[in-house]
Amino acid sequence: MKDKEKNSNKIRTRFAPSPTGNLHIGGVRTALFNYLFAKQNKGDFILRIEDTDLERSKKEFEDGIFDSLRWLGIDWTEGPDKGGKYAPYRQTERTDIYEKYINQLISENKAYFCFCTPEELEAKRQDQMSRGLAPKYDGKCSTLSTEEVEVNLKEKKRAVIRLRTKGEKVSFVDLIREKIEIDTNIIGDFVIAKNLRTPLFYLAGAIDDHEMKISHVIRGEEHISNTPKQILIQEALGLNRPIYAHIPLILAPDRSKLSKRHGAVSAIEYRTAGYLPEAIINFLAFLGWNPGTEKEIFSLGDLVKEFKLENIQKGGAAFNQKRLEFLNGFYIRQKSLKDLTELVIPHFIDAKLIEGQKGKYVIVDTKEKISVATLEKIVSLYQSRMKVLGEVPGISDFFFKKDISYPVDLLRWQKMTDQELADSLDRAEKILSNISEKNWDAKNLENILLLESEQAPNRGYLLWPLRVALTGKEYSAGPFEIAEILGWEETLARVAKAKQLIKK
Repeated sequence: MKDKEKNSNKIRTRFAPSPTGNLHIGGVRTALFNYLFAKQNKGDFILRIEDTDLERSKKEFEDGIFDSLRWLGIDWTEGPDKGGKYAPYRQTERTDIYEKYINQLISENKAYFCFCTPEELEAKRQDQMSRGLAPKYDGKCSTLSTEEVEVNLKEKKRAVIRLRTKGEKVSFVDLIREKIEIDTNIIGDFVIAKNLRTPLFYLAGAIDDHEMKISHVIRGEEHISNTPKQILIQEALGLNRPIYAHIPLILAPDRSKLSKRHGAVSAIEYRTAGYLPEAIINFLAFLGWNPGTEKEIFSLGDLVKEFKLENIQKGGAAFNQKRLEFLNGFYIRQKSLKDLTELVIPHFIDAKLIEGQKGKYVIVDTKEKISVATLEKIVSLYQSRMKVLGEVPGISDFFFKKDISYPVDLLRWQKMTDQELADSLDRAEKILSNISEKNWDAKNLENILLLESEQAPNRGYLLWPLRVALTGKEYSAGPFEIAEILGWEETLARVAKAKQLIKK
């Protein structure tokens, strides 16, 4: 008996996405909060796939949900891929369960078939609105006799199933928003299923939460209006009511709803761009939640220990891209060079700068081999300044190209004349050609070139044209580190090409 009581009080949360698109960053935060609350209370976190929208649901999106959550370290106790005591965990595989409950509602006269056409319903809606009334179903089909229903069904008339409502007030205590009360008189008899085997969101969710022993439903505030409907369903079926907590929306910087026009919005887009899972988790945790301390850096393990539902704010949380970039840069700098390079290599491959696998890579443009050690040197130049992994190929592509192109004016330091520019490159070429290959390292190059630059009007006079000649870019790492990686021969070849560019 004690074990049963203990089990009945166990915290069980769930994340129930629809596989109709890539996992939205708001969905990730919902999953995170459910995961943290369950783990903190030694409970279970369930992944349920709500795939009843057959036209829009796709396996690729479901796989994307799995992959995104695993990438972020948000693991589930039970789910479609793991099974569990309350399987199946895809709604399309639970139609027999739904049919049983729908039949129960109909047999107990708590639900009924509605044969009103969409045209009829729209006409009634327009009429009600024209009279200043809140549109709701007028209950026309609620008084049909059993015989009339059977005839209509036999004639295969289009029908939906509606729940009978009493127009009573429904209240519930939200862990974030305290007591919420809604007058269901404005709802009317609402649709709960398209047919006996196809429930709508309200019904399927209420049934699944009961069947899977979900103790807490933590979801976005956009679902507050759905909660009274689910409570009415729970009461009609005699189901347990879970505890609700509705978290604030994630808003754009202008306080509008976050959407595509504000940039990336799906987990897979952030992964592709080169954001680290640690940064995403840390960032999302603070969208609507505050630890109540000055601490800002949290690992997933830290969050499990310190997360509190009562510290979630009621107001919407603004998405601050610069803050996310700062956190990502912070976590990038914490990586070992070896680990960071392993993370950047796929981005080099995607950019078609290198190809290969398992430490054996060649440069696409030249077909020359490039070692992991060299790739590590390239990555090291940008570790302290990169914000996302995906930016590295674009700012370091000159290392992998046979020919680089740039306007001749980019070579000029301030207002250099053609002759001054030519003299600067001549001087750099002479200095570099006198350095032996065995002494060709960044430190030695720096010592020699800085000493030589003292004889010029200023450092930029010698070093700016050299750096641009090697990179073709206005901004880059220093010429000494770049020259070391390029090597003696390639460095001098690029300086020579720059000199030819002046003559054109």
